[in-house]
Amino acid sequence: MTTGELSLVIVCCLVVLSIGASVSFLAGRHVTSGEGWHVAGRSLPLWVVVLTQFATATGGGVLVAHVGNAYNVGWAYWFYPGCVLVGFLLLSLIGGWLRREEFTTVPEILRRIYVEHPLVTVLAALGAIVVPFGWLATQYVAFASLFSELTGASPVVLTGVMGLITLIFVLPGGLRSVAWSDAIMGAMMLVLSVVVVSYTLSLAGGWSGIRSAVPQEIVSLPEGLAAAGAMTVLLWMFAIIPGTLTNQMYYQRVFATRDIAKARLGLVLGGVVVFLGSAYPFLLGLTTRALNDSFVGDDSEQAAGWILTQLPIGLLAVFAAFLLITIATTTSSALQSVVTNVVQDVTIRVLGRSPERDTRSLSRIISVAVMILAALLAIAYPAALAWLVATYAYSASLLAAPIFLGYILYRRRGRLRAVTASISMLGGLLGCATAHILDTTVPYAIFGIGTSAACLLLTHAMTAQRASRAISPDTPSRINQEAP
Repeated sequence: MTTGELSLVIVCCLVVLSIGASVSFLAGRHVTSGEGWHVAGRSLPLWVVVLTQFATATGGGVLVAHVGNAYNVGWAYWFYPGCVLVGFLLLSLIGGWLRREEFTTVPEILRRIYVEHPLVTVLAALGAIVVPFGWLATQYVAFASLFSELTGASPVVLTGVMGLITLIFVLPGGLRSVAWSDAIMGAMMLVLSVVVVSYTLSLAGGWSGIRSAVPQEIVSLPEGLAAAGAMTVLLWMFAIIPGTLTNQMYYQRVFATRDIAKARLGLVLGGVVVFLGSAYPFLLGLTTRALNDSFVGDDSEQAAGWILTQLPIGLLAVFAAFLLITIATTTSSALQSVVTNVVQDVTIRVLGRSPERDTRSLSRIISVAVMILAALLAIAYPAALAWLVATYAYSASLLAAPIFLGYILYRRRGRLRAVTASISMLGGLLGCATAHILDTTVPYAIFGIGTSAACLLLTHAMTAQRASRAISPDTPSRINQEAP
């Protein structure tokens, strides 16, 4: 890349970045409390909620891994975003309740369903933090990898640059800044993805050109739906659906919805937009396969990088801006989510900081600390971060059963005992870790979630039975439910 071409790429990225930063600072001016920082003052309109859900869910994985998946399996790729959509639809079933209760974090949900106990809060916070922190570190790696190839800059320097960009979107006003900048940049992402895909499709001769050049077993229907294999689809189902159901970044946007009546609709529309937006990696992957079928197996993730070499410099600059937007929206959401957990669940609930104090300054300090930690991890262990993909499985093993089975029991019988949640989460963690270590054929998330659910139901049955024997016949049946 010549100096002039590199300058054009940088200018295009700076223009897009300045738009997002301006929105972030303007939105942040209205944040005057800790609630504004953590849940945007519960003031986000529906269209902002939908677009910020889309921008949050669409990260570096869409730019690289999803293009590679579509390159390999064609139509079967749609099972992956289909699982995301199912997760959003299932989450929408309790969306109205989540908003009415005015929660701030996922551990607060458990503190409502179960009698409050420090162990429950700590385990729930761990389950809620691990996924967004993993996203944060891996997105830094993805940015450094993609832009070092594009610009020739040092990955260490680029990681630091993305860390600073993340802070630009988070520090002014927390979730309010993140959500509004996400919404504007999410709309830009949709437009730019159409531009990029339209050009690359023309290179391949349109859909007819793809059908003639790509193996029929992945591009024809219904044969193409079986290209990924049953076990891969099963793995996606038990990683993506539970992961979506327990991802705090999605919950926070429900908590922040202005109109309680539209909280469920925001989740439904957000899932639909994420699903439709998956046409980008699907078409880009098949287009690349039609132009170059030399990538085999895991090498298919190089497809996204190869297609960059086929773009004219003007479109390459636009694509670079698209890369920047996509990664920045995810890193800012992930950072804000982690910080909210640390402040609300750790410093206030566990360490005893007064909840009446304004937490904006503390949140900003912790934001910088978490960003530095994630950046150092990304720099020191870039090749070792693949294990963070497992965070979805562990998070779901900790949280899925306590939230959803617990919610069902809570609605029927009232508040549950803390020991029920604790044993369920510890059982899920142990079951997931054991299956992971044994490298089972069946996805280890299934063992974790199954163990957690069994422990919850068994413990609840035992404690309820013991409690019923401890009270007299004329004692109200729910008197024991406030005991830990």
